[in-house]
Amino acid sequence: MDDKTIDWRTKLTPEAFKVCCEKGTERPFTGAFWDHSEVGTYHCVCCDTPLFRSDTKFDAGCGWPSFFEPLRSEVIRETRDTSHGMIRVEVMCDSCGAHLGHVFPDGPPPTGLRYCINSVSLTFHN
Repeated sequence: MDDKTIDWRTKLTPEAFKVCCEKGTERPFTGAFWDHSEVGTYHCVCCDTPLFRSDTKFDAGCGWPSFFEPLRSEVIRETRDTSHGMIRVEVMCDSCGAHLGHVFPDGPPPTGLRYCINSVSLTFHN
């Protein structure tokens, strides 16, 4: 995470700390937002930056919240992830560096992308 002055262990739940700060992954179909359908905006749990609109969320059947595009391209930082013997694209909050999940090229139109995001890395605002 970028901001070393914040004690993330005191701000986040243990699971959110593991995901956002240690690049962990929550179990599929267990997070608060995988089947969430309210209208609003999903924000970074760490810094409250708005990341995704609910009208870009779709059911990918993977057990994690999936979006076909971020609110603005500038809110997401992408980097190559070669952990676990795979080559993937990790997505992070550009404001604070929190790990959010990964993006895959198997999403719906118009982008063809699937931002597969951990629920614990998000909050929701109506």
